[in-house]
Amino acid sequence: QVQLVESGGGLVQAGGSLRLSCAASGTIFSISVMGWYRQGPGKQRELVATINSGGSTNYVDSVKDRFTISRDNAKNTVYLQMNSLKPEDTAVYYCNAAVRGSPYRPSYSPFWGQGTQVTVSS
Repeated sequence: QVQLVESGGGLVQAGGSLRLSCAASGTIFSISVMGWYRQGPGKQRELVATINSGGSTNYVDSVKDRFTISRDNAKNTVYLQMNSLKPEDTAVYYCNAAVRGSPYRPSYSPFWGQGTQVTVSS
């Protein structure tokens, strides 16, 4: 199986920065897309940013020019640098990865982390 462990959440004032990390471990042959999602109070989970194995990125409009997603393929780790944080960024942030567990099986399966709380005070 595969485990995703997030870290780096916390409480920060508006305008501040945080860096989230998510490390994948377990039975991993390769990882295609890795991403960050968030779920704010009373809201549905939404996509924040994704990055594929080649480094191509995608962001939701509300975080463009403030957040940067990156990954270290050798460490199976994805990062989310969050700058100019706003109170509306307050949410539980979840890491997601599409993992191929075996060279003999071509399919990828999605795995989720347990979530890390980010709270931005005004």
